[in-house]
Amino acid sequence: MLSVLLVAFFYKELTIINTVGFIVVCFAVCLFVIQYRSEKFIYSLIKKTYEEVSLLDETNFHQEAVTTDVKTLTSDVRKFARENKLKIETLQIRDEYRREFMGNIAHELKTPLFTIQSYILTLLDGAAADENVREKYLNRASKGVDRLIYIVDDLDLITKIEVGNLSLKISEFDIIELIKEIFELFEIKAQSNGVGLIFDKLYSKPVFVKGDKEKIRQMATNLIVNSIKYGQNNGTTEVSIEQLNEDKIVVRVTDNGIGIEAIHLPRLFERFYRVDNTGSRDKGGSGLGLSIVKHIIEAHNQKIYIESEYGVGSEFSFTLEAVK
Repeated sequence: MLSVLLVAFFYKELTIINTVGFIVVCFAVCLFVIQYRSEKFIYSLIKKTYEEVSLLDETNFHQEAVTTDVKTLTSDVRKFARENKLKIETLQIRDEYRREFMGNIAHELKTPLFTIQSYILTLLDGAAADENVREKYLNRASKGVDRLIYIVDDLDLITKIEVGNLSLKISEFDIIELIKEIFELFEIKAQSNGVGLIFDKLYSKPVFVKGDKEKIRQMATNLIVNSIKYGQNNGTTEVSIEQLNEDKIVVRVTDNGIGIEAIHLPRLFERFYRVDNTGSRDKGGSGLGLSIVKHIIEAHNQKIYIESEYGVGSEFSFTLEAVK
């Protein structure tokens, strides 16, 4: 009798254990199925978004088969998000630069246009009857037109360089002789500004370089004229030429003028960028000189550098290909 009761008891316990085990197994299977189905559902949504976005940027997508692993797919999407965040930030910077550039060019063109318009309207209102006034105002209007042409020519030159349409006439020439010619051309202007044009030493022999002579002349002229404009009274603009190696020489244009604050240096070669925050145009020029300098030197596959300290002076240096 006792043995029968023991067998019944253990049978009942085994049944309960089996039932509980069955329930646990069923729960585990259901949980696995739910998890699997959820992952598949989430994956299908991510994959759909992934493929839709890929239509917008085919360069970053479709290069490999889309993964079937949710973790890897999520990692790819995060990587894509990081890359495109950088692109968006770059586009925002470019858009800000574009707006600033359009504002600058509008300002540069507006000034001479309003000047021309004011003189012509004055003449039309009756001032043309006075011969002296007529001649004076027509001359001033002509200078305004010259300034417009100067700005447009500079813009045209930069555009040609940027799109690769500028043809360089490469030749060998003496850079010392070229600098002497620029000194002679602007000697009177330098004297009126109280600035002396000098070499750092006596160059008894020519230094031959390779490049487009007229473009290099334009570039060196811009640097020397800028140095004269912003030089101090009884100051100097000094040019030095140094042989870096058998392939390169470096030309330095150094002055002891007003110098440039460090905050302006990174943007110094941008079109129309002005160090003078007041926007004064008293110094003249198109506002494109340093941008042209940079483009010309880069068209020659060379480098330009700037070192400046406010209140002390500035040094612009650029490399040229040396004639062996």
